[in-house]
Amino acid sequence: MEKTVKIKGNTSLTRQIWKSREIYFLLLPGVIWYAIFAYIPMYGLSLAFKTYKASLGIFGSPWIGLENFVYVFRDPAFMESVWKTLWINAGRIAFQFPVPIILALMLNEIRFGRYKKTMQTIYTFPHFLSWVIVASIMINVLNTSGIVNGIIRMLGFDTINFLGSTDIFLPLLYITENWKSAGWFMIIYLASISGIDTEQYESAQLDGANRLQQMWYITLPGIKNTIVVMFILSVGNLMNMGFDQIFNISNAATARAGEILDMYIYRITFQSAADFSFSSAVSLFRSIVNFALLLFADRVCKWLGSDGLFPSPRKKVKE
Repeated sequence: MEKTVKIKGNTSLTRQIWKSREIYFLLLPGVIWYAIFAYIPMYGLSLAFKTYKASLGIFGSPWIGLENFVYVFRDPAFMESVWKTLWINAGRIAFQFPVPIILALMLNEIRFGRYKKTMQTIYTFPHFLSWVIVASIMINVLNTSGIVNGIIRMLGFDTINFLGSTDIFLPLLYITENWKSAGWFMIIYLASISGIDTEQYESAQLDGANRLQQMWYITLPGIKNTIVVMFILSVGNLMNMGFDQIFNISNAATARAGEILDMYIYRITFQSAADFSFSSAVSLFRSIVNFALLLFADRVCKWLGSDGLFPSPRKKVKE
């Protein structure tokens, strides 16, 4: 009897897949991409537990257990880069995460459609510029002979070394990242806002609610789930944010201020005698910390009353 039920279940699942075959066919390229570029390369993580020898390859290299991790945690530069990564990227969440939400709320209040689309294009455009181009713009604008320091000299003040100051380095990171990426993430929140039932706004207007009250009591609660998901993903990405930006913006004067974990991995892998086993151990540690932070953020959001990212197990209803 159990076998019959199982066969029927499999047949029903097969029919459902066949009925929705066009959707699965559209998903196929993405699944193939993830399999080739995200899952198959995971076998390289075994290097973290081996001594890599190029002549033997990844599979032929000898196993050494957790010895690479012992060396990792003995390195003072590693621990410094971990704390610096957490400090810099926690600042990103504090100073960058709310900006796209605020932009989306402000842009949603614009009633002129053509002006709204123009502003959305202007805010989104910097996302498509690479950090190489952005860094070049910054160097031309903020160096000692750039436009900003030229204006400062005209006003009779001393020039400021924007690109070589460790005190200015972090604010510069947050400002440039907001300029480049806030408009792109704003689109996600605008899409979420567009799904709110317009009848709620009409009812609020009849009750005498002004625009600010409608934003606070209707728009923000309407996009709460989107904000929660984006926040959880940001926390789960805490250990590997900002490499492209810091790699292109930092220089010899600010290298220590921007020594995040990704920069540490890059330095030990390419700027010194290459030790792929050691760098693999560091990368694996980073991934484990990111996963732990993701689960922690999800649990905190559920504790605060939100749905979170992962579905909770269903509670059994007593008959």
